[in-house]
Amino acid sequence: MRLPSLVPRDRVFFDLFAQAGQNTVKAARLLEQMIQGWPEEGGLAREIVLAEQEGDRLTHEIVNRVNSTFVTPIDGEDIYGLATQLDDIVDHIDETADFMGLYRIEAPMEQSVALAEVLVRSCEQLEAALENLRGFKDLEKYWIEIHRLENEGDRLYRDAVAALFANGPDPMVVIRWKDIFTVLERAIDATETAAHILEGIVIKNA
Repeated sequence: MRLPSLVPRDRVFFDLFAQAGQNTVKAARLLEQMIQGWPEEGGLAREIVLAEQEGDRLTHEIVNRVNSTFVTPIDGEDIYGLATQLDDIVDHIDETADFMGLYRIEAPMEQSVALAEVLVRSCEQLEAALENLRGFKDLEKYWIEIHRLENEGDRLYRDAVAALFANGPDPMVVIRWKDIFTVLERAIDATETAAHILEGIVIKNA
């Protein structure tokens, strides 16, 4: 009996990760557009929900394939960890969009726009790394840039929180915006965690 080739299965995992990377960029760009155009662009929250649902679907498919594939092209634990982090990025984006509506934000703070821009750039770097993951080569530039962007995000977050308290607005405004800034920072942090997993995958497969 002829055994099935492992090559198609390899291709499926890499293709799924590439799709997940594309989905993170889509969600991040939608959030950036929504924050920049808030409140007029508030309707984009519906599209972000759809991206979050697509992220869930991709994560479940990746995990199910890990559980049903005897030999995987990447260590199963790394596949699971990477899929989970990609899902977390989109979850944080969806949560940010939710907060904008639930907290009845009247207008965006400039720091939220800046954080959303960093998130988009970080997701774009992650997407590029995932598109080129199959060869396990020349990926270092992507995680180096993601790390730089994460540091930029940390600085923006600190400045944003400091500005909140320095301006002395209504305490409820402080609480609401601090929640939004925190979730945006978590999304950026999740891109760096995914990049660390990618670095480990490359080292193992070098």
